[in-house]
Amino acid sequence: MTDAIQTITSLQNPRVKQVVKLRDRGDRDATGLLLIEGYREVKRALDNHWKLHTLFFCRALFMGKNEQPLLERAAAAGTELIECSAPVFQKMAYRDRPEGLLALAPQVHRTLADLHLPTNPLVIVAEAIEKPGNLGTMLRSADAAGVHAVIVCDRCTDIHNPNVVRASIGTLFCVPVVEATTDEALAWLRAQGIAALAATPHAAQEYTQVDMTRGIAIVVGTEQYGLSDRWMQNAEVQVRIPMLGQVDSLNVAAATTILLFEAVRQRRLKR
Repeated sequence: MTDAIQTITSLQNPRVKQVVKLRDRGDRDATGLLLIEGYREVKRALDNHWKLHTLFFCRALFMGKNEQPLLERAAAAGTELIECSAPVFQKMAYRDRPEGLLALAPQVHRTLADLHLPTNPLVIVAEAIEKPGNLGTMLRSADAAGVHAVIVCDRCTDIHNPNVVRASIGTLFCVPVVEATTDEALAWLRAQGIAALAATPHAAQEYTQVDMTRGIAIVVGTEQYGLSDRWMQNAEVQVRIPMLGQVDSLNVAAATTILLFEAVRQRRLKR
């Protein structure tokens, strides 16, 4: 690792102000950048060949011995390294308990045409998800379940929001994520022969009673209202998750995870 590493100790440094501004979606869109904070998140970005422009670090906030090899790896990949004092890093960090690593990286925008899927793929379609934490948790579950793509339709939250990166623990960088309109997604699913599966309390079948080993897209909707009529009317399969208590629905990320791992169970049995 090079010895000529810039150091920032002033809170008024323009690089500090640039990072703080990137918490705002407008500045992220204008610059085409996103923030990646935390050891696991930065490591996953590097593991998946995501080009990091700059990596800010603060040794006083490191959690252990793994950070130094990560710095060396980032430097070898051509990342600019900038060491910061603790007050400077804490001003830039968006976590309550920063770990001393924060990177700037380019946003990556995929289209449906960029997706290359295997036979009988497993896909998530997320319609108008409002909370970054829910979207990030869904990406984490998608990675764990081996999902082949996540399609974000009619987005409400920015997929490059720092809280999406955080809640996904960096799986944003390994799960193919595409943004599309509902019309585009429906047409693409039909062209690919992928059935849309929607969860609704009014469905006759429980989610364990349908075949999820074929090409399937698990379609989930907004936290407050669920799926739109358009998706419900175009879903080839409708299922319900039994609700045995007083609540009539689950958090959208929890429901998605339940449906995904039923698909995993069925596919493992079939193999």
